[in-house]
Amino acid sequence: MELSDSDREKSLQLTHIRGEPENIAFAGHEDMVLDDITQPDPARLSKIYRKLDFRIIPALWCLYFLTSGIRSNVGLALTMNASEHDTLIEYLGLTSHDTSLGLALYYVGYVVFDVPFNLIMTRIAPHAWISRVVTTIGIVGACMAAMRAAWSFIFLRLLLGIMTAGLWPGMAYYLTLWYPPHRCAQRIGFYFTAAQISAAVVGLVSAGFQYMNMDKGLTGFAWMFLIYGLATIVVGIALLWWLPDRPNLGHGPRVGLRRLIPEQRPVLDEEDFKLHFADMKATYVAHAWTRKDLVKVLLDVRLYPLVLMYFGVVGTGIGLQNFATVIIKSINSSWSSVDLSLLTAPIWICDLIGILIITPLSDRFHNHRAIFFSGPSLIIIAGLIVTTYAPTHWSRYAGLLITGLGLGPTVPICMTWTAEIFQPRHGEVGTAVATAVVSGLGNLGSVATTYALYSGWPADVKRGYRNSNMVMLAMVGNSILFAAVCSLLRRALGDPMTREQQWAQQHSVQHNREQEEENAAQQAEEMYF
Repeated sequence: MELSDSDREKSLQLTHIRGEPENIAFAGHEDMVLDDITQPDPARLSKIYRKLDFRIIPALWCLYFLTSGIRSNVGLALTMNASEHDTLIEYLGLTSHDTSLGLALYYVGYVVFDVPFNLIMTRIAPHAWISRVVTTIGIVGACMAAMRAAWSFIFLRLLLGIMTAGLWPGMAYYLTLWYPPHRCAQRIGFYFTAAQISAAVVGLVSAGFQYMNMDKGLTGFAWMFLIYGLATIVVGIALLWWLPDRPNLGHGPRVGLRRLIPEQRPVLDEEDFKLHFADMKATYVAHAWTRKDLVKVLLDVRLYPLVLMYFGVVGTGIGLQNFATVIIKSINSSWSSVDLSLLTAPIWICDLIGILIITPLSDRFHNHRAIFFSGPSLIIIAGLIVTTYAPTHWSRYAGLLITGLGLGPTVPICMTWTAEIFQPRHGEVGTAVATAVVSGLGNLGSVATTYALYSGWPADVKRGYRNSNMVMLAMVGNSILFAAVCSLLRRALGDPMTREQQWAQQHSVQHNREQEEENAAQQAEEMYF
């Protein structure tokens, strides 16, 4: 009997009986138990994941493009309309301490709320929570257009950090609901390119916003904050329809607040659904977690080398993002504020190139994540040395391009490696907590570079920020060291099999036993006759 769309949607709901894969049945298809589902053909499975890509990756890319622009455009605002004395610093009367404090407090809010906000995603519709995060980022970003004093800058940066908390690790967690970890690095890299393109675009459009300075009484940077904020609000609301809910579980009873979330059609047809289920059983079954599970994740020794890896590369990336125009100005003080805005764009284009080259290779050879992390990190170190010690203006600027090339793949690889290690050992809550801890504590590196380096280190201005550059170099060197530690720990401690691997092993053993019995019976029959 042919099912209607509504009946099909209901039929794709899972009834979780006891938590083990072999005890899962499909509501409306009670005869379709796990044994009815064969292991999917890899080529067919790749087509299913490409189908999901067209629905999921563009949405994640757009939201990250806009939220990254809101986060990073403050760095450009520091030097916009300098000739009219309408930079963010001069217009608000910011001291170097105010600037560093406002930039750093963003990451303090991020650090404090990353883990609790990511845990909320495991309890509710994750796409709705991501929509909430993006919409509130847009609201706070638009409010930054109304800043008139130093206190408003510091307060709104702190509030923006709180609203942004959980977005980056939440996106990584959300992706693991739809894709196995070994397929994630390339896809995280795809939507992470939004940050690089956003940084390049905001550098270009900020040049245009400078020509709008004092139009209708708003400075150039205020126009930039306002337009980016409004666009982000629109995208945030649209995500309720655009992003799919978690696999299958999103089609449960519409009670409580869930009634406010728009209904969605199934992302996959019934046949593709079955094959996706065969490859991603763990995400279709809701396993309740307790505080004991959280403690187990937090006590796992594999977690903290990942935090220290992230600390170095993300701190360097954010330091470069926030202070790119300041660093370029120190290279050649004769360049105008428009020149500075335009010269930031190629840095992030190089960053994008690094992502597109390295992250697919990292997925293909996923047993060697440490190598694919450490190689680009060495490129960052080379770029910082060239930027600091090269003899000419353009060669020092080329060092920034080299640094950008290395920075691109490091963060996606670190987040993917986190999910790859913690999902098999601790399940869904392991992915949610570990990615949030790595992102949250790792962003203390961002606090360090934005508060203590560059504008936060006035004595380093006369040295052309050489000491600040060398501190970031040491941070990246530390990341390489702990990538090696993480790799050694994995080899020493090993990784447990997932429920699916255990299930597959049990069925494989049973199948082999039956095959051996059949062969023995056949041999006995041949000998008898």
